[in-house]
Amino acid sequence: MDSTDAARTAAGGPHAPLIAILAGEDSGDLLGAELIAALRQRCPTARFVGIGGRHMRAQGCTCWYDIGELSLFGLSEVVGHLPRLLRLRRDLVRRLLAARPAVVVGIDAPDFNLGVERRLKRAGMRTVHYVSPSVWAWREQRARKISRSADRVLCLFPMEPAIYARYGVDARFVGHPLADRFALVADRAAARQALQLPTQCPVLAVLPGSRSSELARLGRIFLDAAAKVGADLPGLRVVIPAANAALHAQLVALLARAPRMEHAPLLIEGHAQQAMLAADAVLLASGTATLEAMLAKRPMVVGYRVAPSSYFLARALGMLKTNIYALPNILARAGGQAGAPLVPELMQDRCTAGNLAAATLELFRDSARRTHIVECFEQLHRELKGSAQGSAAERAADAVIELLGAPNAGA
Repeated sequence: MDSTDAARTAAGGPHAPLIAILAGEDSGDLLGAELIAALRQRCPTARFVGIGGRHMRAQGCTCWYDIGELSLFGLSEVVGHLPRLLRLRRDLVRRLLAARPAVVVGIDAPDFNLGVERRLKRAGMRTVHYVSPSVWAWREQRARKISRSADRVLCLFPMEPAIYARYGVDARFVGHPLADRFALVADRAAARQALQLPTQCPVLAVLPGSRSSELARLGRIFLDAAAKVGADLPGLRVVIPAANAALHAQLVALLARAPRMEHAPLLIEGHAQQAMLAADAVLLASGTATLEAMLAKRPMVVGYRVAPSSYFLARALGMLKTNIYALPNILARAGGQAGAPLVPELMQDRCTAGNLAAATLELFRDSARRTHIVECFEQLHRELKGSAQGSAAERAADAVIELLGAPNAGA
């Protein structure tokens, strides 16, 4: 039965199939909206409920709870809201058990969603987890536990299904949505024009983190590093995108105490992807932004620090399964690339202004290396898009629709 026939089967009779989608943060809201749009193309009578934000609502999802009720960062915030979150989860499970949707899709937010999915799967409902936890980096054996929650895992990275296969989990690589949002060939000139940057000058994009705690820990180091690069690279323009208004204000305060540069840094709110596209190189904190810089085809230097006690504990308990952290390096190694990491990574004690500046200057001065990196990034971009037709959201929708016509795995 193909996805179209399965959709017709699930939609048969006088009632439209009910699909629950549970997003845990803003990125999940966007993924959920794209998934709803793709599902509706395949099954126009489908109805959608769950947890979401403005993007999912715009696609016609009835959100029982707003995404803001789950979007918490940091242990202290979670602990402070734990009683409310537990009540919300109990109420959500109760409503889902009563509504009996044809399938429940939990998007990311594993600490919340996997527990909900596990309860529903035990009750005989079909469950999908969209966006695999980082089993390639943290405690691979979690893959077995995830099978207790999800009938199917939808993976964004091509190396993930093989890990799940070792534990007998049905996992599908659907492609990464970000790979659909970036052109294969980046347009630097258009990005510079949009940001009113000169066309013929070196440009460095600096992204020291998207959370206040990251800026507090890394901001001064990254801004000092940018100043050191500028001291050795005449005419350098630095562009710093802030994720939101609060981080913009925090960066303004940091810049007031940072070393002076030949040209004052351009601080903007939002437009991080545009800042990367406009740059010759990117200096950034480890995280999803490294994937965006790769898709923008921009050579980068990655740095990060966590509290020494947290790093020591993770290592001592064997929780970390990798000695590389930047997604471009992880993808390159998974693709069989041997030798030195594609992207310089400076972690913990190595994450100093001097080290970051030296690595960044090397990128500016070595044009052959930049060309090689860009070529590798283009290949990785193709791999993230996947060889199958359609977008990541469309392939995810096909995988969900298949389950609508399948027997209940948890019954």
